[in-house]
Amino acid sequence: MDAGVGIGLCLVAMMIADVLDGGSPAAFLVPSAILLIFGATFGATMASTSVKQFKTFPKLLGLSMKPRVSDIEEIREMLVKYAERARREGLLALESDVEQVKDPFIRHGLQMVIDGLEPDTVEEILEIEIESMQARHAKGADMFAKMGGYSPTFGVLGTVMGLVSVLSNLNDPSSLGEKIAVAFIATLFGVGAANILWLPIAGNLKGKDAEEAKERHLALAAILAIQAGDNPRIVAQKLRAYAGPEKEAAPAAAAEATPAAAGGSVAEAA
Repeated sequence: MDAGVGIGLCLVAMMIADVLDGGSPAAFLVPSAILLIFGATFGATMASTSVKQFKTFPKLLGLSMKPRVSDIEEIREMLVKYAERARREGLLALESDVEQVKDPFIRHGLQMVIDGLEPDTVEEILEIEIESMQARHAKGADMFAKMGGYSPTFGVLGTVMGLVSVLSNLNDPSSLGEKIAVAFIATLFGVGAANILWLPIAGNLKGKDAEEAKERHLALAAILAIQAGDNPRIVAQKLRAYAGPEKEAAPAAAAEATPAAAGGSVAEAA
């Protein structure tokens, strides 16, 4: 999910369409319109959120411009291996492996299991962590969604300001067409920024949040299965179900063909 590719395609399509209509992309470089749209949009966003929240703008913008690398396959393999070891040696055998887990969510969940917390307590705590993560992500996506609402409004405001300036100075009728065109560029920037930048970025961040939450729920299901002492093959089947239809379609016989007692790795079959 890479917003940069889509945004680039939108900009290229608009420039090519303008050239085909006989226009010039350079005509849109009006400093006053750019300053009004982006400056006022940023200011209104700060006012409706907070300066602290707006400081996350560069980080979130960069995050949306590159695809998210999913660790779901690695997580599935690791958790099935842990299920296999816990089934064979007991939960305390995982204590030496917990510190090597890079994901703090999984590490915390496994540590609670090793410490002997009740399954309901483990599930409740991890669900709260997932909800907190999604609430934090929602603030970032909501900030860009608000920018998508403010930007077209300031575009119309900029056009009205430009037309007022034009109508107050009618001494040179020959330049009216050019001045009116410049006035409407503010609307173009406002609507364009909303629909090419801010709203797509908000949607991109929401999509990345959904992917991460899916991985967290997958890990939660595996941790609870490990705590319950489920057969590693059952754990693998649960993780395939959480991974999505494309994973469910994989032959289930692969997991069954490599029993843990024979020394094979169930994680490879998962």
